[in-house]
Amino acid sequence: MKAIGFDQPFNLDEGNQFKTYDIDLPQPNSTEILVKVKSISVNPVDTKQRQLTVSHPPRILGFDAVGTVEAIGNNVSMFEVGDRVFYSGSPSQHGSNAEYQVIDEQLVAHAPENITNEQAASLPLTGLTASETLFDCFNISDNPKDNKGKTILIINGAGGVGSIATQIASHYGLQVITTASRDETEKWCYDMGADIVINHKKDLKQQLNQQSIEEVDYIFCTFNSDMYYETMIDLIKPRGHIATIVAFNEKQDLNLLKSKSISFSHEFMFARPVHQTNDMIKHHDYLKDITTKIEQGIYQPTTTKVIEGLTVDNLYKAHQTLESHTMIGKLVINI
Repeated sequence: MKAIGFDQPFNLDEGNQFKTYDIDLPQPNSTEILVKVKSISVNPVDTKQRQLTVSHPPRILGFDAVGTVEAIGNNVSMFEVGDRVFYSGSPSQHGSNAEYQVIDEQLVAHAPENITNEQAASLPLTGLTASETLFDCFNISDNPKDNKGKTILIINGAGGVGSIATQIASHYGLQVITTASRDETEKWCYDMGADIVINHKKDLKQQLNQQSIEEVDYIFCTFNSDMYYETMIDLIKPRGHIATIVAFNEKQDLNLLKSKSISFSHEFMFARPVHQTNDMIKHHDYLKDITTKIEQGIYQPTTTKVIEGLTVDNLYKAHQTLESHTMIGKLVINI
């Protein structure tokens, strides 16, 4: 089968070092399924993983995928050949930048029936990241009435994660504030369900005060944790919770969290599959819930850019687009 990968880490300014490989068709083990990939999404994590050491070349990236089940392992119980599925995979195995992929069934769910492959491909990684942050880190209730009166600030609301996190948080009863600076990103945030949008290029606290908000219950940072660290501490309520998906590049003072007794979490959606935790089934559960909400018209997909054909050039262009930090929503490649 054809797959796109690389032999060593590289920066985009070094030129296109993606290559096409012809590798053996993988076969599913006991609890795995073999998926014929139809659409994939490219995420910021792909650009970061591209720069990590390659221990066993070639490295084949790609996480979000939508496709059809072609074969199943002996102990697979949730899927059958022919099912249309979606998932986000794991960095500890070959990714979805390929014609076929094997994946553990616990990480997979049936794709929403009312949207296209390219729309469904926008949802797994970001939906799982948002769900884990809201329900696992912040421990919000699955009863929207219990969350009424609580406020979340999502930094970078128009990005892939921010777009679906806004929808989930809003549906489950939180007042949602997001940041954006352009007219088009501000509109997008409101379209996703934000109650208030503030400009990240201006003083965040002042803008919140203008909305009669002094502090918020939760802050979800999806862009540059170093830049916002002290600002988030200033904006969070005592005993509030901050979560980020962006690793620090600088040393930060954890003692700054003490006076308000602030909880701080690093959300890494791949922790469960990488470490083979005994609750990996949560990925299936969260994706199943997203499918239900999409089919009920509660959530909407976040695909905004579609590229036709998985090629070396198209994948390179996709990584260039992601590294420009101008994307609204999600970029998808149809295989």
